[in-house]
Amino acid sequence: RVLAGLPSGWRNVPAVPQVTRFTGPDGAEIEVRYRLDRAGGLAEWSASPPADDATPVVTVVDAAAERVVLDVDGVRRAFRVHRVGSSVFVDGPDGAASLTELPRLPRPTAELAAGSLLAPLPGAVTRVHVEVGQRVAAGDLLLTLEAMKLEHPVLAPADGVVAELPVPAGGQVETGAVLAVVDPEEDPQ
Repeated sequence: RVLAGLPSGWRNVPAVPQVTRFTGPDGAEIEVRYRLDRAGGLAEWSASPPADDATPVVTVVDAAAERVVLDVDGVRRAFRVHRVGSSVFVDGPDGAASLTELPRLPRPTAELAAGSLLAPLPGAVTRVHVEVGQRVAAGDLLLTLEAMKLEHPVLAPADGVVAELPVPAGGQVETGAVLAVVDPEEDPQ
């Protein structure tokens, strides 16, 4: 409790502001950067992306958990703020808006192509039964993976076309490695 007198979020390095991200009513992402002073007051802030050259000059007059007063191009405006979980509801003189706060530290996720088939275990691809560009039906055998001295068939999850086969026969893979990508056929209806 050496620094018990300092407010939460206060930093000694003004070059690194706090960052909070929201999705707005139109689904666009809004990023708010702010820095607090030693007393817990708002020292500076900015929001992005800026709308355009006609963006008004906004100064925070007062900020509390449930009410914010802004000076927008010389006109004071009060806004009521209500928070429920990650949703933030703002009521002001021009109407209401809702924002959704995004996680501060989102879990990392790998970007996988749709139709990706992943290795369930570390092992070796012993046989590849198809070629890139080949049309396959759901349940067709694509390749065989040997893991723990057993052969594991890798089957097409749906009708489609083989888009990728990144591991050749004899190739070693780790758990979660992409073995094949099958682009699903479009439903003609």
